[in-house]
Amino acid sequence: MLFMILTHDKADSLDLRMKTRTAHLDYIKGAGERLKFAGPILSPGTDPKPIGSLIVLDAASEAAVQLFADNDPYTTAGLFKSVEIRHWKGVIGDWIPSE
Repeated sequence: MLFMILTHDKADSLDLRMKTRTAHLDYIKGAGERLKFAGPILSPGTDPKPIGSLIVLDAASEAAVQLFADNDPYTTAGLFKSVEIRHWKGVIGDWIPSE
């Protein structure tokens, strides 16, 4: 099943995000083929900055995704003000298997 992890950073936390970015990317890459896509959510305007993240994982259960999210270095560093996990259905895209 596909799940999305949608996070929003705490205010004024860009420095914390950048300090933990390498550890976060290493952790995310460790998901291997379970990782479908991931990337930062950017602020509006002409000079966008990361203000959150969107990750889509293939996992057996919501509990497994919660554990993955809980162990993300961004989470353990206290970057996020909120983390939302939801089932997600991919409909269109080259990476989505046909049903």
